[in-house]
Amino acid sequence: MMTALFIATIVSIGANAFIALADYVEAELVLKNSAEVRVPVNVLPCLASLKLAGAVGLVIGVAAVPWFGVAAGVGLVLFFIGAVAAHVRARVFYNIAFPGLYLLLAVASTAYMVQKAVGA
Repeated sequence: MMTALFIATIVSIGANAFIALADYVEAELVLKNSAEVRVPVNVLPCLASLKLAGAVGLVIGVAAVPWFGVAAGVGLVLFFIGAVAAHVRARVFYNIAFPGLYLLLAVASTAYMVQKAVGA
């Protein structure tokens, strides 16, 4: 089980770093999705920074300080609950799987970090 959670954590790190970069450069897919869920373009750098901070926090958690990773994982869980809620609020369901997948990765990462922190 720990191996699967570790792999999910590594995927989460990569996925969040990738989408943060896409947010920073205002990639077409990001702009289209943001418009559909009514997220202003001017907040994209802030959202990107939160995702990148989560990814960096998970790296620190994996490498050295597991409780730092727990905090990062919880932050990402809360972030992606908000993303799913934004999709529901805007009634944009055809691509809700994307924030849902990121949420699932964040939950798995948090579980891994908690298990690592408590020495399980």
